[in-house]
Amino acid sequence: MTEVRLPETSWLRSESLTQLVEALITDGVPPRLVGGAVRDALLGLPVSDVDLATPLTPNDVIARLEAHNIRAVPTGIAHGTVTAVIKGQNFEVTTLRRDVSTDGRRATVAFSTEWQQDAARRDFTINALYADPLTGEIFDYHQGLDDLATRTVRFIGDPVQRIAEDHLRILRFFRFYARFGSDSPDDAAIAACRAAVHSLKSLSRERITDELLKLLSLSTPLASITLMIENGVFGAFLPELTESAATDLRHLIDREQQAFESPSALRRLAALIPIQAEQADKIAARLKLSTRQRKYLNLLTTPIAVTASNVRDIAYLYGMASARDIALLRGADVEWQQSLTLLDDWDIPLFPIKGGDLITLGLNPGPLVAATLQQIERQWIAQGFPDTAATLLLADQAVAEALSNKN
Repeated sequence: MTEVRLPETSWLRSESLTQLVEALITDGVPPRLVGGAVRDALLGLPVSDVDLATPLTPNDVIARLEAHNIRAVPTGIAHGTVTAVIKGQNFEVTTLRRDVSTDGRRATVAFSTEWQQDAARRDFTINALYADPLTGEIFDYHQGLDDLATRTVRFIGDPVQRIAEDHLRILRFFRFYARFGSDSPDDAAIAACRAAVHSLKSLSRERITDELLKLLSLSTPLASITLMIENGVFGAFLPELTESAATDLRHLIDREQQAFESPSALRRLAALIPIQAEQADKIAARLKLSTRQRKYLNLLTTPIAVTASNVRDIAYLYGMASARDIALLRGADVEWQQSLTLLDDWDIPLFPIKGGDLITLGLNPGPLVAATLQQIERQWIAQGFPDTAATLLLADQAVAEALSNKN
């Protein structure tokens, strides 16, 4: 078999990584790159997070870093993780570990000096690849290179056992399948996920939501979402999903691709759930979405009819991003693209009249000013946002009417 090494890239030879590796070399043996950085580099994908593994204990790691004037942050020291901060860049350095006990939500670990033990406790074979940062040599203990070549997302060892150790791995499987998988998912993994669906109920909603939003943010999540629906995964936390959910999501993604719109997790979540604001609010609460996310999901699931004639009104009332999302979700087949076109190169105008202008025209300060201002604004929107001169005419008419009614 041809020897595989990491490709030469700028991040691999960066000054920061070089400094970190030098600080952690022990008896001439460097720490190893592990996980996503190795996987993505081998696939030719951009590498953002660089993690390293080392047989050094966390206290030894901290001492080494401080001796080399590198800031050390004990972000997860109980589990062996120290964050090294070099010139604003974060590197997670984790001591080799083995699981002592697990309960599906958290693990008790012991530190190790054996690379094979550390690899055996990881989730998928493609995430258990290590690399020497100096030579690029790959260390593969579970045929991860073969699976990477065939785009197979496969659990390490027994998938039932891996899921029993951490129930979140069910959702991680579908997320990694969406990002790296081939057309045919691993049958053993699917069967194990299906059998353990009930275990998701033991997880915090925050962890579930984090994985769900990460999945929906990917460019091609549809196959995974379909598999999740077919295998009852959503029943544990989103039982409202109907059989049409995958079709609705496909419809939205088709539009996103035609319009060159970037993926939006909340927009896609809105496509999956029923168009009922009250139900959407319950779902948002159950998923522990933030207040901002909750309000936005409620807006996107409100059955607003968007057309070319009112899309700019919607943009003015709810914001440009909201109007684009509503057009993608709710726009009629013959009008949604025209609606988006009307938003391109259009800046939301500022309402040119203020309360002081109405007082100058003769109204006394008070509630009547606010009510009249709102009336003028509604007319201004209905007439297509006319210029200041035309809006002043609306103001003159509205003030005259208000004074007449008052008398």
